[in-house]
Amino acid sequence: MPLKILDKPIGPVGFGLMGLTWRPIQMPDDRAFATMKRAIEHGATFFNGGEFYGTPVPTLNLDLINRFFTKYPEYADKVVLSIKGGVDPKTFTPDGSAEFVRKSVENCIKHLGTAKKLDLFECARVDHKVPIETTVSAIGDLVKEGLIGGISLSEVKAETIRRAAAVHKISAVEIEYSLWATEARDLGVLSTCAELGIPVVAYSPLGRGFLTGQVRSRRDLGEGDLRLHLDRFSEENFPVNLQLVDELTKFAQKKGIKPSQLAISWIKKHEEVIPGLEIIPIPGATTIDHVDENLAQVVPMTDEEFAEIGAVLDKIEIKGGRYNAQAEARLWG
Repeated sequence: MPLKILDKPIGPVGFGLMGLTWRPIQMPDDRAFATMKRAIEHGATFFNGGEFYGTPVPTLNLDLINRFFTKYPEYADKVVLSIKGGVDPKTFTPDGSAEFVRKSVENCIKHLGTAKKLDLFECARVDHKVPIETTVSAIGDLVKEGLIGGISLSEVKAETIRRAAAVHKISAVEIEYSLWATEARDLGVLSTCAELGIPVVAYSPLGRGFLTGQVRSRRDLGEGDLRLHLDRFSEENFPVNLQLVDELTKFAQKKGIKPSQLAISWIKKHEEVIPGLEIIPIPGATTIDHVDENLAQVVPMTDEEFAEIGAVLDKIEIKGGRYNAQAEARLWG
């Protein structure tokens, strides 16, 4: 059975829109649109973006989505659009107050225009100064008013998910999950979502490109690349973490697939390992070729292969946090 969010069928893999607008050099619309169309053709009809995804203008992501669905209105009803907001676009400080959440949603709708409804809205980070019940209740009011279709959560711990779900139906939980970021499993987020019937949206399933094996040194990252400021990509940690990539690349070659396909296959295998879990990896891509590679049919993984990869993960310790010291403090709200 295909996954469903807001009663819309979506494919086993979604599509992350961050890379299309958050880069030093802006991508022309024709290339971005071709990439988005190809994702939909592969059945990736869960699109994930952000109010603050864009350089130098924070709302570039929303404006791009508006232009896409204005040009291709036939895709609007086929796609579930999830947008992160609820943070100051300049300081990235979370604000979960009712007033700010409404302001954020209204800004998203303003930039999306009338071409595409805002299906899911989520605060990108939990505001520790505001009870999650207050924030979710405020977003729930926006659902009742018909401004948005439903509520998603982002970077939350298991306890927060339970508290939020007690206030309003939660349609999805977005969390980083990959072969080098397994905290969501270890901290009970995956099992909690499975228990409550909430689909998990796994962002950065390819480790921000690191797990593809195509990034072999910091020199492969262009000037201004966000990853240069993340701990796992530091001069000290980069070569240590390459050990995992090398081991996984060997495994993928033995299986006759790309490392990126192995990474996605491993995530989807969790649906068999954790009863009741629905998980949607959302790899980003900036070219049709990368879309074809990432969103091709998910390659089946046996229990033995899953266990063998688990042994590799147990053997190799990843060095560095998922972000940096300042950003890490805002995770696991």
